[in-house]
Amino acid sequence: MQSKPTNELNDLLENMKPHQLETYFKDNEKYLADEKKAFYYYMKDVLDEKNIKLKDVYSFAGVTESYGGKILTMEKHTKDRDLIIRFCFAGHFNWDETNRALKLYGMNELYAKDPRDAVLIVALNNRVYRMYEIDELLTEHGLKKLSTE
Repeated sequence: MQSKPTNELNDLLENMKPHQLETYFKDNEKYLADEKKAFYYYMKDVLDEKNIKLKDVYSFAGVTESYGGKILTMEKHTKDRDLIIRFCFAGHFNWDETNRALKLYGMNELYAKDPRDAVLIVALNNRVYRMYEIDELLTEHGLKKLSTE
């Protein structure tokens, strides 16, 4: 699928009148973000950029490729925020990328006032991407591990 650069769409919107929106949506339908696909495309873009394979992400996150794929494409929806966070650690995401992924999935971003999230933020900021190290940091502070065990 051919995509249209965001700045082109921005230019179209700049001087647009409200009555012209319907035409804009019709003409640019295939370029607009689909909520369900936005998460998948974002994850895929970041992983491609970092040269990380999806199968490695699933393996790190402790899920099968078929289940991981369904979660990623949002064919199945999980309420397990830790799973999305494990995907992000597996993909060597930074704090901003992790928050964006959580937000796109419809989950709360990492929150500095939450002790467990604070540990995860520090791990991300220090590029601690090994599950046992992340779990160790969490348990040192009496917090629930990130791994599925």
